[in-house]
Amino acid sequence: MKNHCQRIGLLLLLLSPLTVAQQKDKQDKPVFVTVDQNNVPVFSDTPSPGATQITVQEANRMLAVTPAVLPKLKQEAPVSYKVRIVQPADQDSVRDNNGTVYVQGQVKPVFAQGLRVQLFLDDKPVNGPSSNANFILHNVDRGEHQLRIELLDQNGAVIAASDNITFFMHRASVIKPN
Repeated sequence: MKNHCQRIGLLLLLLSPLTVAQQKDKQDKPVFVTVDQNNVPVFSDTPSPGATQITVQEANRMLAVTPAVLPKLKQEAPVSYKVRIVQPADQDSVRDNNGTVYVQGQVKPVFAQGLRVQLFLDDKPVNGPSSNANFILHNVDRGEHQLRIELLDQNGAVIAASDNITFFMHRASVIKPN
């Protein structure tokens, strides 16, 4: 019996903060303890036959604090990218009988992961967007052509574009004059 009372006392000691937290007003309220048929303590705020009354004292309480307004964090200015075509230069002639053109683009500052570069030849996209600004075009027809590079964000929106440059493709002809 003594061991049983010690367990109840220990249990009351451990549960007393929970009981205090559930009180709605500042007055100390009595708590009644009974033991069920399985020797499990049952706590209640209403008396019942054979219940032992204990009084739980109010615990420390803190008043709610109004949250302080945090200073606004500096938002980084959006990066302004510059895109240009380095090679071929505007108005250059490219002489290649296979019609191969090496296009070298430049993006400043170096573009972040997730951004893509799209090359346009005569206002038509060439291949898919790439994570590299260097391209090789094959079998470009003879004549005048326009190149442009666009920098795309993760959603495919254009965030920067180069100026159009014009180049001239020269390929040997098999036509012989009479």
